[in-house]
Amino acid sequence: MRRGEDETTTGRTGHGRHRRGTAVAVVLALVLAAGTGWWWQDRRRSAAAVGAAQEHAEQVAQDLAAGRPPSLDGAPSEDEMGEVLEGMGEIAHTVTAGEVSLDDDARRGTVTIEHTWRIHEDKQPWTYETTLAVRRDGERWSGTWEPGLLAPDLEAGEGLQARRLSAERGEVLGDGGRALVADRAVVRVGVDRSQTSSLGQARRSAREVAELVDVEVGPFVDAVEAAGPQAFVEAIVLRAQAPELDEVSRGIAEIPGARGVEDTMPLAPTSTFARAVLGSVGPATAEQVEGSKGAIRAGDVVGTSGLQLAQDDRLRGTAGYVVEAVDLEGSAEPRELRSVPAVDGRSVRTTLSQTHQGQAEAVLEDIGPPSAVVAIRPSDGHVLAAASGPGSEGTSTATLGQYAPGSTFKTVTALALLRSGITPQTRVPCTTTTTVEGRSFTNYDDYPSSATGDVPLATAFASSCNTALISQRDRLGDGALDEAAEALGLTLDPSLGVPAELGDVPDPKADVDLAAATIGQGTVLATPTGMATVAASVAKGAAVSPVLVLDGGSRRPASPARPLTAAESKQLRSLMRGVVTDGSARFLADVPGGPVRAKTGTAEYGSDEPPRTHAWMIGTQGDLAVAVFVADGPGGASTAGPVLEDYLRRLQR
Repeated sequence: MRRGEDETTTGRTGHGRHRRGTAVAVVLALVLAAGTGWWWQDRRRSAAAVGAAQEHAEQVAQDLAAGRPPSLDGAPSEDEMGEVLEGMGEIAHTVTAGEVSLDDDARRGTVTIEHTWRIHEDKQPWTYETTLAVRRDGERWSGTWEPGLLAPDLEAGEGLQARRLSAERGEVLGDGGRALVADRAVVRVGVDRSQTSSLGQARRSAREVAELVDVEVGPFVDAVEAAGPQAFVEAIVLRAQAPELDEVSRGIAEIPGARGVEDTMPLAPTSTFARAVLGSVGPATAEQVEGSKGAIRAGDVVGTSGLQLAQDDRLRGTAGYVVEAVDLEGSAEPRELRSVPAVDGRSVRTTLSQTHQGQAEAVLEDIGPPSAVVAIRPSDGHVLAAASGPGSEGTSTATLGQYAPGSTFKTVTALALLRSGITPQTRVPCTTTTTVEGRSFTNYDDYPSSATGDVPLATAFASSCNTALISQRDRLGDGALDEAAEALGLTLDPSLGVPAELGDVPDPKADVDLAAATIGQGTVLATPTGMATVAASVAKGAAVSPVLVLDGGSRRPASPARPLTAAESKQLRSLMRGVVTDGSARFLADVPGGPVRAKTGTAEYGSDEPPRTHAWMIGTQGDLAVAVFVADGPGGASTAGPVLEDYLRRLQR
């Protein structure tokens, strides 16, 4: 029985353990269920707290981006916030609320505030993070203002200030790497509003200054009136060596508020030096500012014409900036917070020679109508001078003035005829007149009678007989003149690196058009640079492609379809030498230096009777080719010839 009792007891004990295990499991399940509910509710409360803190931080971010006082304890007033941000001007400020981090009880924490200042459109923006400390009072989140929330290391009593760092403009270099355009001393003449007693006084002073320096009175008075009370308003910039500066200085000394401010400015050696080609610099126009997409700001110095404008991206460089913490009381020096250095502009190499350009301008200074002298070095095509006279009134007659080239084009016609099979010794009829399709062609008024009749082509060329060359037009097939012009570089695409044209030789539509074209009339056009190119190609014995800018993307020159041969160039040089030894340019025979070769030219234009004329001359001497043009000149030999002679003689001094 005891054994059975033991077994019975054992069995009872096993059932008790099962019931207790089940009870424990139920209790644990209830506990776990309760814990999961608490955890879920806590998580929901935490997520809500993060969302509320995030919402508060986003409102703070919006206020900062808009320049408003944020909703924080101790935040500055609207006026105080304006003072803090005044030095940042209109610079775009983007602010966003980032990561939220809360303590375990979800009552305190921090929010990352991300800032982006787009200080310069073509620079990387200034980006940084600050930290906003937040706390919860009931259901409301708040924080306390700290200057470091606006910018790292900003302290109480300080504001932000951005300054533009200007780039040094690149130099324009000439032949041999010598600086043509560089910073030179100037005096800026204008009215300092801070030195006038009233707005009325400022207006009166502006009028007197404008009259003194000969600028438009109305616009300058308006500019002074519109300027701030501390502004200096510039009327004119004079070179420090300008002869009129002494008189201007005496004048402004008598005008209240008038001042002359010493400064430097990128300038050529003289006020006229290659101005039409090199161009000028000055304050950016509204159109340039708008079109630059932020790269140019109001007040920046930029190219406004010519090479300075064409190569402005290279010369100007890119501005930098510095952001500083400034003492709002002005008692401490600014502290740098961020800076991006300016990248100075790069130099632009040109081929212009100070000597050649200076002498070219000197020989044109007394010529009234538009005029030009272009000098090219045949060996490399470098344009040594591209001068336009005062009568051109700022237009680059040298590179852009297109006119009928007259008899200088006979150099092209001679090549076409040589290619047709005749030689310089072939006799051609030089008659007094010839008529083609009802149009009468004659020689110039004082054409030498000794050079009439059946004469060698060389004689007709030397004396510039129109009728002789016109008589040979039947030898010229379709495109013969254009092909010859191309071989001498006249109709190749120019690659000077500045705006330029060379020449145009359209296909004649009728026999009379061909007759006119053989003597450089009708629809044939050329610029002084184009005719200098013809002369240079003869001297070199191959088509010259003139170049003026060596940097900044000048295109590779094209090649003629039928290049000039050595034999052809030798014959052309002989013909041009005959013009000096036996023809219309004998006055060049005693010019110092090597032998001069030349061709005179007179081009009729318009419908007047008698026709008005332009004067031309081309010439070569050693490794130099020159073209001279004078609008409304009576004759190539009488008008352009003396200019060429003067230029060549000056170069020998």
